[in-house]
Amino acid sequence: MTDLPSFAAALVSEGVAPEHPNRMTRFGQLVGTWRVSGERLDEATGEWTARDFTWIVSWVMEGRAVEDLEVIEVDGQASTVAVAVRVYDPAAGVVRVSYFAPAANQFANLVAQGWRDGLRQDGTQNDERPIRWNFSEITDESYVFDGWVSDDDGATWKLVEHLEGTRLG
Repeated sequence: MTDLPSFAAALVSEGVAPEHPNRMTRFGQLVGTWRVSGERLDEATGEWTARDFTWIVSWVMEGRAVEDLEVIEVDGQASTVAVAVRVYDPAAGVVRVSYFAPAANQFANLVAQGWRDGLRQDGTQNDERPIRWNFSEITDESYVFDGWVSDDDGATWKLVEHLEGTRLG
C-alpha cells in the first residue's frame, strides 16, 4: 500500500455493505446530520436538564456499521462528547451497539432490533443497570428518542432522556 488514506477516509463509507443490505436499513435511514434537543434527568437530583447538540451519523467500515457522533459547542468550538457504533452480527442476527461518552464516564453495550415504527436497543450501562433506548416516529426529516433505565432488572422502567431530532442534511 503506497498511498495511505486519512483516518476519516479509511473509516467513512458511501453506503451499506452489499452482503447485508437489509440488516442495517433502519439505522441507515438515520445517516446524515441532525439538530437534536430535549432533556436528560439527573437521577441524583431529580432535575431535568435541557440538551442541545448536533448528531452526525455515517456509514463506516465499508458499510458494515453505522457510527454516530454527538457534537456540542464549547467556547465557540465543536467538541465531540459521545460516539456510538452499531454493527450487524450475522451469527446472532442482531445489531450490536457500543456507546462511549468518556468525559461523562458513560459507557453502554446494547443489542438493537426493529420495534414498532422504529428501533429498540436493550442493554446495560456501566453501573450494570438495564437500559432501553428507543428511536420512534422516524421519518426522512425527524425522529424521537427516549432513554429508559431500570432499577429492578427490567420489571419497571424510568424515563431518563427524551430527545427530538430534525435533519439538517
